[in-house]
Amino acid sequence: MKRGDNHEMGLRKIHRKPISLLWLIPFILATLACGATVNLPQARLVFGRLPATATVTAITTSTATPIPTTATPTPTVSFTATPAFKSTTTLGPAFTPVEPTVRIANQVLQINVFTQLWTTIRDNYLYADFNGLDWNAIFEEYHDKIIAGMRNEDFYQAMDEMIGRLGDEHSIYFSPEQVFEEDARFSGQLDYVGIGVLTISVPERSRITIIQVFPGSPAEAAGLQIHDSILAVDGEPILDENGDRLAMLRGPIGSDISITVLSPGQGPRQVKVERNRIDSELPVYSQVFTSPEGKRIGYIQLTTFDDETIPRKVRRALQSLASGGRLHGLILDNRYNEGGANTVFENVLAYFKGGRLGFFVDRSGDKEALSVEGRNISGSQQVPLVVLVGKDTASFGEIFSGILKDTQRAYLIGQTTDGNVEILYAYEFTDGSRAWIAHDRFQPLNHPEQDWEESGIIPNQTVTSNWDEVTEDTDPLIKAALEHFDQ
Repeated sequence: MKRGDNHEMGLRKIHRKPISLLWLIPFILATLACGATVNLPQARLVFGRLPATATVTAITTSTATPIPTTATPTPTVSFTATPAFKSTTTLGPAFTPVEPTVRIANQVLQINVFTQLWTTIRDNYLYADFNGLDWNAIFEEYHDKIIAGMRNEDFYQAMDEMIGRLGDEHSIYFSPEQVFEEDARFSGQLDYVGIGVLTISVPERSRITIIQVFPGSPAEAAGLQIHDSILAVDGEPILDENGDRLAMLRGPIGSDISITVLSPGQGPRQVKVERNRIDSELPVYSQVFTSPEGKRIGYIQLTTFDDETIPRKVRRALQSLASGGRLHGLILDNRYNEGGANTVFENVLAYFKGGRLGFFVDRSGDKEALSVEGRNISGSQQVPLVVLVGKDTASFGEIFSGILKDTQRAYLIGQTTDGNVEILYAYEFTDGSRAWIAHDRFQPLNHPEQDWEESGIIPNQTVTSNWDEVTEDTDPLIKAALEHFDQ
């Protein structure tokens, strides 16, 4: 399976692998005046705080010349701004005198943003050899494209393409509009019209499959459940050769759609759903299982760390699970956790393990320790743990799982993850766009020789399963976890 857009809100998901987000506040900011200089303060903030060793340095450069460095020869750039168009001639209504000025202003802004982005990568990127890419040649190539003229949407696509050529499948660039969407998603406040499901794409079987149903949503009212698959909407396939078509699940409030649904072990059926406004937060699903020997085992599904409301919901789930009696074990389902922000990751990790847990290492070999202050929520620090992992566990989802295994806090069941654990730093630019750039790698505390980017997270016990073909009662990974607790 490959994770695409994961709910019908339609927020842009990363077309490469997902992000380990480090929220840095303030971001790198810049100011622009046409033809003037740009002040580019640079600061590195990790985990929302300024490290003791960090400094903030103001650097001034022209709008068209990258910041110089003695380490790497810097291409020179020439750019001459054309004066604004002036005319005393009476022109027809189709003529817009300010158009050249707007075009020039846009081009100056594009040059500045591009220069800032290129320089940021040159000075901060985790892999000093740029994965074999000639970064100076990249400067010349994209500078020439911008000078030739680009619409803003083409410019933002080109910047993302430039970062994509680094080949780490993790770093990414967001336009100002996408930054707004990303920030809204992180706040946890959803507001759209649809049916209220969180899904994964299953292209090999031409379907999307539900991994979460929002409480009180039209999907819940229609009887849709976790593990159900959606094959079509109003007779049109939900997934084709161009990818998923989740936009079909959205529409006007009160409008009806007919969904072709397939539950595991059953035949397709038609379900009528009335779209409505979805303005709730992303749920954290939990329940209690009983092992073959009668032990009480809790279960919490972690689908993301890219939502600042997740830690309090996990805390609430832990308290709710323990309120019914002592837990003999806890299953953390990380199979579709593609990571997110370090603040969320750390706060959830703290419920299960505290202390020094590893190191973030940059390209120069400098280390910063990951230390977490443990918090015991209804016995969460002591309860035996099983973590479920798979091919769609990524980023901080991988690091979370790997740490619990490395410290012998948890037993891992599932499939080896793909290995995508670079730590990204955020840099924000003049126009409000943002780049997430691979800056660090994670080094495990007890096995520093392991390279999780290369090996992925290897489970203690390999068990395979297809989410869309099982139910909670028949899921081989849950069954293996319950049997593990009985040993």
